[in-house]
Amino acid sequence: MDNNVFFIVLLASLMHAIWNGMVKNHPDKVIAISGIVYGRIPLSIIAIILLPLPSINSIPYIIGGVIIHQLYQLSLLNSYKIGDLTKVYPISRGSGPLVATIISVLILGIVLDKVIIFSICLICFGIIFLSLLDKSIQNQKTVRYSLLTGLCIGLYSIIDGYGARLSPSAISFISWSFIINAILYPLVIKLIKEKDIFTRVKEKGKNIFFIGGTLDYLTYVIVVWSFTKAPIPMVGALRETSILFTMLIGYFFLKEKITPIKIFSILMILSGVVALKLL
Repeated sequence: MDNNVFFIVLLASLMHAIWNGMVKNHPDKVIAISGIVYGRIPLSIIAIILLPLPSINSIPYIIGGVIIHQLYQLSLLNSYKIGDLTKVYPISRGSGPLVATIISVLILGIVLDKVIIFSICLICFGIIFLSLLDKSIQNQKTVRYSLLTGLCIGLYSIIDGYGARLSPSAISFISWSFIINAILYPLVIKLIKEKDIFTRVKEKGKNIFFIGGTLDYLTYVIVVWSFTKAPIPMVGALRETSILFTMLIGYFFLKEKITPIKIFSILMILSGVVALKLL
């Protein structure tokens, strides 16, 4: 992986950790997720005004990506409604790149070096390890939703990555996707039987909207652009090192404890990252 791509994806991972921390700490997760979804719109509008339109060939990918993103948001919100997703969220973040790798190799016929696959697995299992040994995980329904979320992450990574490669501008491509996603998002809110979401975001989610939405937009724009420069599974796995930044932020700034499980997880993730960098 090119040095510039490698380090800019790590920057995206750091931004991902920051906005995800904002969502985690917000008392109403529906408001938090909704603030992120709508908070992407301002920069998306600027991008589609200044940048060229997506190509005709990329439009099916926009549609497919939007559909998967809706399912992702639905499964994520349902996870929050039935349990503490912070206990199982690592499963979804860790399984996403594994799904992308399996699809790339077995279905799309992408040839990846065995060392690359091993490095991706190190990162992913290092993340998943945080949940597998958590004795508090008892709600199987929550775990199933988390796995569904991971499946969606892997699917939309593949779809968005290939769609961006067909478009003259990866930023324009994903900006159109974000806007259409936001237009359809009320359907998700209706399915989970939430009401007055715009008012609630306006009253209690301003920081999430302005800061979290902006960071999420920049994070995924970087990731989708990187999909056009490097293998999607590699970028996807490197992106999920955001959970490593989350643990470090928790230790240095929030006085959270570093347990033996976290240390082992950190070592696995770092080993995978170093291996990807050396390739």
